[in-house]
Amino acid sequence: MFILIGIMAILSCQNTGENKESKNKTVQNKILQQPDGTISLKVEKADCYQDAVNPSSNTAEWNVKVSKSGRFDVWLSSATKDTTDLKYINSVMLSILDNRIEAHPACDKIIRNSSDVSFPYFRADSFIGSLYIQDTGLYNIQLISEKIILKDIKKGASADAENSRLLSVFLTPITR
Repeated sequence: MFILIGIMAILSCQNTGENKESKNKTVQNKILQQPDGTISLKVEKADCYQDAVNPSSNTAEWNVKVSKSGRFDVWLSSATKDTTDLKYINSVMLSILDNRIEAHPACDKIIRNSSDVSFPYFRADSFIGSLYIQDTGLYNIQLISEKIILKDIKKGASADAENSRLLSVFLTPITR
């Protein structure tokens, strides 16, 4: 009996150490807000989860250190071959605490010769809404979209995935 209790105590101590390590890793991998207040979130730097059966639940998550609170416009950048239609089947959902934006991205701005993409792609920016971040501190930002496609998975992706993919999210401060 005492041996079983001793083994459980050792295992629980090991689990606690692993949790502390993962929390420290989270804090180390945080994205910092730029001096002008912009928050730039690249999909390639996110923790991504992909579902091959149901890509509409593909998720990217970032830990962000907000140093300047306020109201932000939220923009998505996509790589696309078709500058008239991004071919998003489902709406995109962005969550930060109790704030949630859900929108169907459109081609609001086309950026030619962007360093973010190479031929035959163009960068298309889409305005999806605005949100208010009341306090400074560490936040988890989550984005859900079928267009979150990891580069190594992209090779086996469908034709729709080859036409466009999500590159990044920008939260730009609204000034008065």
